[in-house]
Amino acid sequence: MKCPSLRGIPLLAAISLWLLAPAAQAYLDPSTGSLILSAIVGLLATIGLAIKTYWYKLKSLFRRSTTGGTAGTGPNDRETAASSGNDDPAGR
Repeated sequence: MKCPSLRGIPLLAAISLWLLAPAAQAYLDPSTGSLILSAIVGLLATIGLAIKTYWYKLKSLFRRSTTGGTAGTGPNDRETAASSGNDDPAGR
């Protein structure tokens, strides 16, 4: 015996709920509007920062070294060289 297909039931339910939904009688005051606007701006800023961060990480994978192969000339190398002989976390 064949089982009837149930794929159309969620679509039929969604369409019927959409057609039977009453119109909303709602009021959004200015503070709610500014809250929504600031949430959208914050979301866009977060997405932009994430894209920028990962773009620079991806770019750094393909960038050549501009130091000419000399060790100890980068800013991180100076910090490492200064702290290499220092085991005290207080810096004494």
